[in-house]
Amino acid sequence: MRRMLVLAGLLLASQTCAALAPAKFNKVVEIGQKAPDWTELAGVDGKQHSLKDYAQAKVLVVVFLANHCPVASVYEQRLVEFAGKYQPQDVQLVAVCASQSEADTLPRMQERAKAGKFNFPYLHDPSQKSARELGAFVTPHVFVFDAQRKLAYMGAFDDANIAANVERHYVRDAVAALLAGMPVETTESRPRGCAIDYAE
Repeated sequence: MRRMLVLAGLLLASQTCAALAPAKFNKVVEIGQKAPDWTELAGVDGKQHSLKDYAQAKVLVVVFLANHCPVASVYEQRLVEFAGKYQPQDVQLVAVCASQSEADTLPRMQERAKAGKFNFPYLHDPSQKSARELGAFVTPHVFVFDAQRKLAYMGAFDDANIAANVERHYVRDAVAALLAGMPVETTESRPRGCAIDYAE
């Protein structure tokens, strides 16, 4: 009996430690942390964008993209479909390009957004500040914030680059939980894609 109680105590302790442990794949931010502020990022729409512009959204989804990245490219249509479905529910999707590649200049981003019929803001951050402050390290890398702009999920959009093979819809499930006022079950996953090349 005593041994069972000890084992139960160890199990409880391990679960508590896991809940308090820092993020597994991100060494910069943790779940529950407030969204870093950002201002005056140029959008493909010719306007300047700031975090406060989306203050009315119930959920904010920030995804880092790059034109030159083939992995990010295969997700563009999924992002368009996601935005079309959830924008009526006050969910704001914002894409940010922090790449300094020639293929990722603002004019090239405008071309890509037009060709892909992007229905969400696509912002250019040549300073790379927004990506650094969130610990983004690949494209695509997704961060989901609740109504108080606390981080609720970060990682991959889903679990497969090929849409037909997707079994786990991480972002969709996180957003649905937040809209329903429920806890997000999966708060972090390992993102897949092209490494963000940070300037020294």
